[in-house]
This record gives sequence, C-alpha cells and structure tokens, in this order.
Amino acid sequence: MIRLGVNIDHVATVRQARQTVEPDPVQAAVLAELGGADGITVHLRGDRRHIQYRDVVLLSQTVAGTLNLEMALHEDDEVLETALDLRPQQVCLVPENREELTTEGGLNLDRNVDELRSAITQLQDNGTQVSLFIEPDTDTIRKAHDLGAQAVELHTGTWANAWLAAKQTGMQESINERDQQLERLRIASEVVNECGMLCHAGHGITYHNVSDLIGLIQACEYNIGHTIVARALLVGMQQAVHEMKTLLNQ
Repeated sequence: MIRLGVNIDHVATVRQARQTVEPDPVQAAVLAELGGADGITVHLRGDRRHIQYRDVVLLSQTVAGTLNLEMALHEDDEVLETALDLRPQQVCLVPENREELTTEGGLNLDRNVDELRSAITQLQDNGTQVSLFIEPDTDTIRKAHDLGAQAVELHTGTWANAWLAAKQTGMQESINERDQQLERLRIASEVVNECGMLCHAGHGITYHNVSDLIGLIQACEYNIGHTIVARALLVGMQQAVHEMKTLLNQ
C-alpha cells in the first residue's frame, strides 16, 4: 500500500495571513489522520512564513503516524536544533530560498557536503530517519546514497508543470516533454530502490495528475499538500485526504 504524507503548511498560511489563531494546523493534522493520512509533513522555514515552532512542538506530541519535518540547513542551526530536540520520526532536508513561493527544486548535493553529512549523522544518531529532496537524476541519487540518506524524495514539480502544459495546449512538443519527464522519474525511482533507499515523491502532485504516476514510478510514499488543502476548503480535510488516499491505492 502506498503511504500518503499530508503537507499542512498552507493551513498555517491561511492563519498567518491574519496573524491569528485559526485555522489550527494541529487540528488539521488530526482530521488528516482520520481521513487516512499515514504521516503529516510540515516545513519549518527560516522566515517562519507559515509553520511556527509552536506548531512543530504540538505536532510532535499529537501526530499518531509519522511526523515528517522538512527543513533547510541554516547558518544559525536553529531549525536543526529544533529537529534534534523534538526528534520527529523523519526529517527531509530541502533547499530554501526566501524569495520563492514554494520549494523550486532539489538539493544541490555538491554544496556544503560536510555540513550535509554532519546533519544527516546527527539526526540519524538521534533516532530520526533522514530523507533528501532531490531532482530525479541518477548521479544525484547516488550522491544521496553516499551521504548516508535512508530515503530520497524525488522532485516531481518539473513533470507536474509539463503535465499541465500538455493538458492545456495539447501540443505534441508539450506531450513529448511530459512523457520525457515521466520516464526520467521512472528511471530515477528504479535507481533509488537499487541503492536500497526508500523512494518518496512530491511537489505539484494533484488529484488530476496523480493517477499518471501510480504504477509507473516505484515510490512507496507521496507527500502532497497544496491540492489537498485546496480541496479541504470545499469538502473538509478528512474527506479531502480520504479521496487522495483512495486515488493512491485504487
């Protein structure tokens, strides 16, 4: 059965828009798990634009499944210290740019190698599984394995953008690009599994395109956020998660 991690960052985005106390991401996490989520994902960004330290503390105390903390490595190490203190079941190391709307691509594993290796070792020694958010590239996957990562999350955003362009335009060039990106993901997932790491996937996945990934890439877990939160505005979080979990395992 494919696992579903629900990213609830944008529940906090709505709250922070008014700098108030609702909606509460912790309550959203409870409903997501009732809907079938296997885990809850949150990104504690350096600028604290949505998820706050308080949210991560409460989630670490209440999430019944896997708490997956996305984080970038910062010079002040504050977020790393938070992860070491709270001991989430999983940390996914991601790149972070203050000007971006959302994470724009995978980690560059050729930069700050010693810092990456040190963080991975500290987290794993502390009992946390470490995943790296990377591009579906064979060389990058092998570098993740050499760094000691137990899992990687393949960045599916480029494929998702190509999927949407093919859907909207119907042009053969767009269709070819979509198919090439899907094949790239398929090969990458095979390499991840050959390396003995867990293969996760995430970014840009929606109710409309997820079926095109299932069965074509060898991923055991999908981390999905924006589309579920958007759907939850209309039908509620529990129902929105249930619908996505059903699509993943139909």
